[in-house]
Amino acid sequence: MVSEFEIFAGEAKALPEKIKPELLQFMQPGELPLKILVVEDLVYLPRLRQMFPCAELYAVTADSDAVLDYQDLGVDFQLVNYLAERLPYEQEFFDYIISDLTLEQAGNPQDIAAGFSGYLKETGTLLTSFRNIRHYSQLEDLRDGHYYNVVARLFAREEFERLLYASYYKMVYMEPQKRPADDRTLQQLLEAGFANDRDDINTEFWLVRADRSMPEMALLKSMYTKEIRRQFSTYLHRIEYDVDAGRQCRLFWQFYQQQGFFADYAAAFIKQAVFHQERFYRQLMEYSPEELAETGLMLQGALNNATTAEETEMLQGLWQEWQVKQNG
Repeated sequence: MVSEFEIFAGEAKALPEKIKPELLQFMQPGELPLKILVVEDLVYLPRLRQMFPCAELYAVTADSDAVLDYQDLGVDFQLVNYLAERLPYEQEFFDYIISDLTLEQAGNPQDIAAGFSGYLKETGTLLTSFRNIRHYSQLEDLRDGHYYNVVARLFAREEFERLLYASYYKMVYMEPQKRPADDRTLQQLLEAGFANDRDDINTEFWLVRADRSMPEMALLKSMYTKEIRRQFSTYLHRIEYDVDAGRQCRLFWQFYQQQGFFADYAAAFIKQAVFHQERFYRQLMEYSPEELAETGLMLQGALNNATTAEETEMLQGLWQEWQVKQNG
């Protein structure tokens, strides 16, 4: 005899196939040799192979029968229950992990979200989704005394966003997938005091892109290896905090030239890594007279990408100091 739990679990598992695989809208097709992992939602695999013919596709599922439908796509399959077992992959291995409704069945969803983060490269992305507990259908069920999600965990948008930020993701973007209420139902909910921020009441699912790095940092990290960035950052901090600044400036410029850095990249890196930028640039100008022209190019790059009035004012002051040194 099939239990109610098994019926519900089966329906929950099939749910992603009842909605369009809209998560792929977050990805741009191409011929890059990406490493992409699909967790349970094997329905994505044919389209992924079309979009990324050169990608390495991986998939994990607890359903051995499901694998049979996707044997000709060049996918590396692993039979794993992601809720109960560690995934058999190296850390920082994947460019993308894709899984609908990933956290609804998890006893501790933050453990799963943080675990997935560890398998992503520093520039990697998790694509997932969740059912909105504030959708009008859920609110109507609660009003009528029903709750049909006993073995699932439903989230509100802000709760899910906080969970991902607490799980080592730096940027979270959400796209609504809507099934609108009729006007009468919507009006009743509004009159009862339910807020409808971002048309939340009409949003049945939120589609989610969670990046391990901010967009600008993702670009910075993609251009040089972790070891090179770490050494670069070390020189920056030693100069910033005046740890034998003269010698560190000489080592900094040697490293800068050896690795083929350029001014705009350095300016963007400094903005992200250096807390006392004003002090840093002054030290660089003081101890690097032969590299003054390149320092000026860094300041120009920094000014072009300043995001606040305070930052702009600080950099303009440094630019004036640089001009005095350049002309003196």
